[in-house]
Amino acid sequence: MEAADYEVLLVREQLFHERVRECIISTLLFATLYILCHVTLTRFKKPADFTTVDDEDATVDKIALELCTFTLAVALAAVLLLPFSILSNEVLLCLPRNYYIQWLNGSLIHGLWNLVFLFSHLSLVFLMPFAYFFTESEGFAGSKKGVLGRVYETVVMLLLLSLLVLGMVWVASAIVDNSKTSRESLYDLWEYYLPYLYSCVSFLGVLLLLVCVPLGLAQMFSVTGRLLVKPRLLEDLEEQLHCSALEEAALTRRMCNPTSCWLPQDMKLLHRQVVTLQTQRLVLEKRQKASAWQRNLGYPLAMLCLLLLTGLSVLIVAIHILELLIDEAAMPRGMQGTSLGQVSFSKLGLFGAIVQVILILYLMLSSVVGFYSSPLFRGLQPKHRDTAMTQIIGNCVCLLVLSSALPIFSCTLGLTHFDLLGDFGRFNWLGNFYIVFLYNAAFAGLTTLCLVKTVTGAVRAELIRAFGLDRLPLPVSGFPRQHSKTRLQ
Repeated sequence: MEAADYEVLLVREQLFHERVRECIISTLLFATLYILCHVTLTRFKKPADFTTVDDEDATVDKIALELCTFTLAVALAAVLLLPFSILSNEVLLCLPRNYYIQWLNGSLIHGLWNLVFLFSHLSLVFLMPFAYFFTESEGFAGSKKGVLGRVYETVVMLLLLSLLVLGMVWVASAIVDNSKTSRESLYDLWEYYLPYLYSCVSFLGVLLLLVCVPLGLAQMFSVTGRLLVKPRLLEDLEEQLHCSALEEAALTRRMCNPTSCWLPQDMKLLHRQVVTLQTQRLVLEKRQKASAWQRNLGYPLAMLCLLLLTGLSVLIVAIHILELLIDEAAMPRGMQGTSLGQVSFSKLGLFGAIVQVILILYLMLSSVVGFYSSPLFRGLQPKHRDTAMTQIIGNCVCLLVLSSALPIFSCTLGLTHFDLLGDFGRFNWLGNFYIVFLYNAAFAGLTTLCLVKTVTGAVRAELIRAFGLDRLPLPVSGFPRQHSKTRLQ
């Protein structure tokens, strides 16, 4: 064997071991996310669906649950994809020849982007529609009952849905670009049709983020206020405990009084109200036992961090708008190569990369809060051990749409200069200056408007409560009167 052939074999063997190592790492990462998502879904799903007597319904339910778990794991992977890539690039810059991080390279990161893009396609186009139709199916009339009959009906429904979506995408493509090349490109299902369909879905996801993120940024202050213990100036826990005890005592007397005029069918409602009040009382007692450090330092620091992160996000978007007007290089673009660790994507180095990751995760959390706070999607909010399977499927689809649009959303707003890898950078609308510019301006305007309205209203309401002005006989302008919660007979 010649020396050249021997070197070629060594190179092929090295490439083979690198591919195997990347597959193992990707599998371990996805398995971890899958287990985490499975535990989360089982905590929200109705227990009655697992204990059903019908074996056929139980099998269908388990299959749908596994498909939802897979989709939710892909959504979580899409959320962590850009932060993981940014931090990996900085680690490779700081430790370029470290033996223990040789597994971390550009090929692995690029492969993860391609896998997330592929699984997002698979989940949105096939798995979630299959899970929904499979859950709702009963088999064709006259056919043999069983899981196989349901599979046949689900496959037929998927084919009909695919034809419908194909026609809609073809009409949309004809409206946007009526050239012969554009129409013929849709015949190539894998290379053009599915990426074009996913481009439309990602554009809808980016628009959904444009609505949910500003709303979530405004709601984050109230959500944090409910989770943390406020200072005594802003919250009177003793009065709340006293009111809760009076309400619980009144409802208990109604339940225990045999000569009461209340109808029997109201007893269940009264029992649920008593249990709710007892739970609230226990929460208030725990909050009352909080230390002075937690009460007087934790809440102000949390509010300060929220203000800082929100203000920094708006400032970065404002600077990015100016960059778009000056330099075309500020437009989001894709990266075709796989080399990482060559240059930092932040002017502040590692510290700037950490700030970018925190901002991206914070905006994603805000989008979820805003999504479930909006009146249109409030009914989808999952409840602990009381969520139907169809509702879980809807939540998984919405979360996947939001999370798969997060990398494009972050690069469009200029939160990071990390270029989009793989097929994420192939979307045509990313190169349209007017769309990107208007999107940045709309985000900055909506976020500022929501913050000014919410923060000023919340501060005014807390000050009115602190000074007791809400108990005055005359209503205060801009703040509703506090109605009495207890009406004792």
